[in-house]
Amino acid sequence: MTEFLWRLPARGDGRRAEPRRRNRGGFGAPVAVTEATDVRQGRFGPFDDLHQVVHAAELSGLDGVLAPYDPLGEESWIVTGGALRATRHARVVVEFQPAFGTPVYAAKVSTTLQRISHGRLAWRIAVETDAADARARGDRVTGDDRYARAAEFLTVARGVWNDTPIPGAGFTGTGFDFAGDHYDVIDGGFRGILSGLPFPTVYLSGTSPQAIDLSARHGDVHVFTETPEGIAATVAQLRERAAAARRSVRVGLELPIIARETEQEAWARARRQWAEVHGAPPALDLEFGDGRWAGFAELGYPQSIGLVGSYEQVAQRLSDYIDAGIETFVLSGHPHIEELHRTGEHLLHLVDPTGRILAAEEATA
Repeated sequence: MTEFLWRLPARGDGRRAEPRRRNRGGFGAPVAVTEATDVRQGRFGPFDDLHQVVHAAELSGLDGVLAPYDPLGEESWIVTGGALRATRHARVVVEFQPAFGTPVYAAKVSTTLQRISHGRLAWRIAVETDAADARARGDRVTGDDRYARAAEFLTVARGVWNDTPIPGAGFTGTGFDFAGDHYDVIDGGFRGILSGLPFPTVYLSGTSPQAIDLSARHGDVHVFTETPEGIAATVAQLRERAAAARRSVRVGLELPIIARETEQEAWARARRQWAEVHGAPPALDLEFGDGRWAGFAELGYPQSIGLVGSYEQVAQRLSDYIDAGIETFVLSGHPHIEELHRTGEHLLHLVDPTGRILAAEEATA
């Protein structure tokens, strides 16, 4: 079954194209106060806006949300805890860097979140962060060692999660032991209310050989970003390496979207946002002619290429991706609440899990 997730904002939200002018959630420039301005004093704060986005995702029929790792944004673990508390059905994927803490600590935090959410937590491990970000965190691990550490991190986390010592036996060699280059564990494991819970689904990303190998050996879902040439070759590499490891890994794709009633409306929205940031129309070579547009990074999205078009056109592109083997989509758009409702009410019901676009009368039957 195809999974649809929504990427949550980490630095506020709003209608303006320039990220620094998105004031929802307490970010950006101060909002000018007028007699009609609702300044939301008292119990209303930045997380109320995030919870509205999470609720919009759940009400719109998406499967869950991604709380992204952002060194300059909200802390993803705190956002995740709030999102799990605020929803009943949505899966919440917390993205974090392995330097967040030891794998035993990350597993311990996650057992509590799994218990109180009835197993709705998932992990996305952020391995390919830049050197400046690592230095700011005090993290000395760089280069290929990042992947070796991530592999050990996941090995240890799964080990202490699944290898529970015998109750009453104490630390007498009945738990999980591990001796690696980055972590050492002796008699690890969880007891009591922390045992017997589902381990979080592991989402990974990246296109380097090291990233693909990490997913093949340790990931459950590998999330790609679109490229001008497509992702077919890299997906084939992932499947080949996973098969060699006697594993299967779901394939995901992260896509910003601008979908409207007509193709003209959607492109007008994209060009209007571009002009707001750059003061001029976007270059024609940013359009690929198949609904893909390479201008999203200029509007503050982490990805360059996304989809622009009518609801039917974007649904057709999503169905084409499904037909090509994509099983998970991480969608995004701003302003988030408004775009989520558009996505749920007008777009996703047109996409059939078998990889075809439904006719309007079939979709509403």
